[in-house]
Amino acid sequence: MATSMTTDEPPSSQSSGKPRSGEKNWLEKLFGAFSAEPKSRDELLDIIKDAADNKLVDAEALSIIEGALDVSSQQVREIMIPRSQMVVVSLQDTPEEFLPKIIESGHSRFPVIGESIDDIRGILLAKDLLPLILKGLEGFELESIIRPANIIPESKRLNILLREFRENRYHMAVVIDEYGGVSGVVTIEDILEEIVGEIEDETDEEEADSFIRKVGDNDFIVKALTPIEEFNEYFESELSDEEFDTVGGLIMQSFGHLPSRDEVTDLGHFRFRVLYADNRQIHLLRVSRQRRQPREEE
Repeated sequence: MATSMTTDEPPSSQSSGKPRSGEKNWLEKLFGAFSAEPKSRDELLDIIKDAADNKLVDAEALSIIEGALDVSSQQVREIMIPRSQMVVVSLQDTPEEFLPKIIESGHSRFPVIGESIDDIRGILLAKDLLPLILKGLEGFELESIIRPANIIPESKRLNILLREFRENRYHMAVVIDEYGGVSGVVTIEDILEEIVGEIEDETDEEEADSFIRKVGDNDFIVKALTPIEEFNEYFESELSDEEFDTVGGLIMQSFGHLPSRDEVTDLGHFRFRVLYADNRQIHLLRVSRQRRQPREEE
C-alpha cells in the first residue's frame, strides 16, 4: 500500500508569488518614485533639490529652475523700476536737452512724456537717434521717431508678461496703478534677471570708473555725483571736500542757485558747464581746465 509523502518545508517566495519583506520595501520605493506626483510647489522643489543633492542637476541649473518657479508667482509691482527712478524724455525737449540725459543713463529705451510723467506718449529707442549723425538736427521732431508704449497693470504676472514680451517683440512696458497713474517701468531684462541672476554688460563693468570721461584734449564729461576726492585724484587738483562730498554740491554752492542747462561757473582752475539738470539737482557737467595766467615778475 502506497503512502503519501508530506514535507514541513515552508513554501518559497517563488511558489507563493509574494515578495520577501526586503524586496517589498525596495519595490515600494521604486513604484513610489514613478507614481507619486508633487502636490505643491514646495514638494516639487524638494524633488529638484534631491536631484541636485544626487548630482543629477548642478547648482546653476537648480538656481535657474527656482528662479523660473518664482517668476510664475510674482507680479510686476515686485520688480518694476519705480517712477521716482525712471529716466524719461519730454516730448518738448530738443536733442541738445535730452542727449546728455541719454548719454549719462546708458539705457537703450526711454519713456517719452507730454505735460507730466503720467502723460506717456511713447518709447524712444536710442538706436533710432543714430540717423541724426548723418542727417543733422535741422527739422528734427522727436514725435516722428517714438514708438507706441505698452501699458500694463501692476498686478500682471511676470510669466505672462515675459510671454508677451517674446510674442510681441517689445522689451519695455510702462506700469500703471489702479487709478491710471504711472507707477514705473519694467523691461524684459528685469524679468530674466529674476530667473538667471544679475545680467551685466560691458557698460556695467565700467560703471565704477564712469564718473569722469575724457572726450577731448581739454574736455571732460563729469557726473555731478563724482566724489570730490576722486575728482581731485583724477585731475591732480585740490578742490575742497570739507563742506560737500560730491562735485555737484560744490558747483551748486558756486552758482548760489539750482542752475539750468548751459550755465557756466569757474571753480579753482576749472570751468564747469551744466549739461543736464532737473528741478531738483545737477546731473551732468562738462569740465575744462583753465590755463593759468603767468605771474608777473616783480
